[in-house]
Amino acid sequence: ATAFGPTITSFVQPQPVPNPQDFVLWSFFNAMFCNPFCLGFIALIFSIKSRDGKIAHDPAAASSYGRTAKHLNIAALCLGIVGTIICIVVLVTYYNSLRVGS
Repeated sequence: ATAFGPTITSFVQPQPVPNPQDFVLWSFFNAMFCNPFCLGFIALIFSIKSRDGKIAHDPAAASSYGRTAKHLNIAALCLGIVGTIICIVVLVTYYNSLRVGS
């Protein structure tokens, strides 16, 4: 028997870990520019919690927080767009009423 016999090496591939999205940039945009009822800021908080969950290797929590951040971002963006359109319509109507009254 020799000390340098054949060696058997086995390699086990780990299961791929799902990478949940955290939507931090979208949340930051909504918090800065489109923040009705502070929804953008709350979405930013959930996005940061999602990123913390990814760093802590807790994909279930990260996915849950990321999904909540996504829904809050959608709500903030829709309300912000609707609010902007309403403001433009009111301003145009007011401006037109001033021109006609003169």
